[in-house]
Amino acid sequence: MGTSAAPAGSNKEDRIELTRLVEEQAALRRVATLVASGAASADVFEAVTREVAQVLGLRNAAVCCYDDDGAAMTVLAAHGQPPGSFDPGSRYPLDGPSVSAEVLRTGRLAIFEDYSELPGAVAAVARQHGFSRVVGAPIIVDGRVWGVMLTSSTPDAPLPDGLGDRIAAFTELVATAIGNSQAHEGLARLAEEQAALRRVATLVAEGVAPDALFEAVSAEVARLVPAEGAALTRFEDDGTVTALGGWTSSGGYVHAGKRFDVHGTVSGRVLETGGPARIGDYTVEPGEAPQTAHEMGWHSSVGAPITIEGRLWGVLAVVSREQPLPADAERRLAGFAELVATAVANAESSAERARLAAEQAALRRVATLVAEGAAPNEVFAAVRDEAAEMLGVPLTILLRYDDREATVLATSDSRAFGPVGTRWPLEGKGVSVLVHRTGKAARIDATKASAASRSAGVRWTVGVPIEVEGRLWGVMAAGSREVEPLPSNAEVRLAKFTQLLATAIANAENRAELDASRARIVTTADATRRRIERDLHDGAQQQLVSLALQLRAVQATVPEEFEQHRSELSQVVEGLVGVLDDLREIALGIHPAALSEGGLVPALKTLARRSPIPVEVDIRLDARLPEAIEVTAYYVVSEALTNAAKHARASRVEVAAAVDGDVLRISVRDDGRGGADPRGGSGLVGLRDRVEAIRGTMRLTSPAGGGTLLSATLPLDDGLR
Repeated sequence: MGTSAAPAGSNKEDRIELTRLVEEQAALRRVATLVASGAASADVFEAVTREVAQVLGLRNAAVCCYDDDGAAMTVLAAHGQPPGSFDPGSRYPLDGPSVSAEVLRTGRLAIFEDYSELPGAVAAVARQHGFSRVVGAPIIVDGRVWGVMLTSSTPDAPLPDGLGDRIAAFTELVATAIGNSQAHEGLARLAEEQAALRRVATLVAEGVAPDALFEAVSAEVARLVPAEGAALTRFEDDGTVTALGGWTSSGGYVHAGKRFDVHGTVSGRVLETGGPARIGDYTVEPGEAPQTAHEMGWHSSVGAPITIEGRLWGVLAVVSREQPLPADAERRLAGFAELVATAVANAESSAERARLAAEQAALRRVATLVAEGAAPNEVFAAVRDEAAEMLGVPLTILLRYDDREATVLATSDSRAFGPVGTRWPLEGKGVSVLVHRTGKAARIDATKASAASRSAGVRWTVGVPIEVEGRLWGVMAAGSREVEPLPSNAEVRLAKFTQLLATAIANAENRAELDASRARIVTTADATRRRIERDLHDGAQQQLVSLALQLRAVQATVPEEFEQHRSELSQVVEGLVGVLDDLREIALGIHPAALSEGGLVPALKTLARRSPIPVEVDIRLDARLPEAIEVTAYYVVSEALTNAAKHARASRVEVAAAVDGDVLRISVRDDGRGGADPRGGSGLVGLRDRVEAIRGTMRLTSPAGGGTLLSATLPLDDGLR
């Protein structure tokens, strides 16, 4: 059976088609090889546009990608004629009908035959370069229209048969290359993100200073997103937000420490929602903060909340000057915000521990003073300084209430509040007035401060009452010149010091009452002694003297022959004289008349003359002293001389007395055997009570074999004069 020959023309067409298919497959293999080798997306795009234009015999070809919001497209690669048309990097808004807009809308192949009457930027460029027949094929990546492959033909040249399917083979390769590239970029971005998080986590673990951490976090986040700047802010109790630190691509961050109203800020939106927030355009947002952002050239912002132990603490935000921030910016910020929260919580915990330790140390120092019975003024000054240091404020003042006035007892600023002793009327609305009126802690700001506080530049003041044994005694206040209010727990912390103050004041008052009571007892006893001595002198002694004289007179009238009677009367007279001498000794022991009549100097000299042991006296007194001082000094010397004579076996005693400033110093030293012990029941115990009753001090030094020294220091204050 024979076969018929194929027409010559048909064979030629078949050969042409076969050649076309071979060239097309070769072109696809070349592109596929690039894709498989992991070539950069830009290289793949350039190869595809070249292969499509050459293999399909078209004037040109271009690969374009759509913006995320579909408002525009960007040319990534282009090949063909005319030169300069749709240059790579060119961006065109999709503001009118075009092949590109249609492909994005439908996700399918689109052909536009004529752009001559169409509006929009793309149509204008098409007309400029003579594009009248344009074909667009979608590039689908992960199920969405990622971009478009564009090509065109002249009006008189037909489009190749099966153009849509043939371009689709190339767009699939482009999509594969994009997917591979995105996966690679995603892995690289993830690795970069993890590396940045590790760097920040290391800083957190090392406990770096908050300022350094905030700057480091801002820089890491801004570079990672990417963004032109980043900042950390903290919410304040008054509804404002404070910029703590940041980073900008231009270098430096000048807003650290500044406060802003949250209105119109991404921080404000985070505060409202408690979650991530985004501002697309600062130019349309009202308020001071948006205006500042606009002046800095910021266009948009994304913020993530920083939450610490369930409370919204602040915001980590990034800003952009031109392009919208990536859609996943909120997610990227979240990890860093958690690290910041950990760092802040650690810092707050560490700061709280340090604060508590410092506070307890300060309280211990004051408590030690109180326990040691320090003078109230010393305790007041210590509390003034310790409270200022603890609260970190420059101003503290302690006032005592007196009827309708408050008296300054201690202050850190005597120029503003006056020196110690200054009295202020309890008028107006100052913190001391509020505490006096309510008996409770009070807090005021500059608008309600007293005149003295305003003159000192005080913005915030807290005052805590001082209650002594159930009564309102005074107030302890602390003031700050800063814009920020004093810590919310300032009253509680200050109250710990006022409790110690109350104890110190109560102790001092009780001691004063005890001293006064002891002084009254001693004074009463001395007065009784003087009365008894006077009664003995004016009564019994005078009667005995009178009786002795009468007996002498009677004796003189007895006749000589009654010698026995004369002798008996003489014995009676001598007995009366002996009784009189004994009575004088008793009276002298009860209260020395010489002390009342001539003062301490002659009284001590009399004691020295009457001592059985030689006494060397060195008394340097120019005037009479308060009676209580003279009496006490007399008994100190008298007791020491008596003990030296009775127990010390001394051969010599030295007595010295002199006024030294506002005290009288007395000393009695012997060269006896020493070893004196007041616990043995001597009169030294009562003598010490007498000395301490007038707030004096007494000291006994008596080493065995080394003699004995008894010394006393007696205050010459006005209260004893």
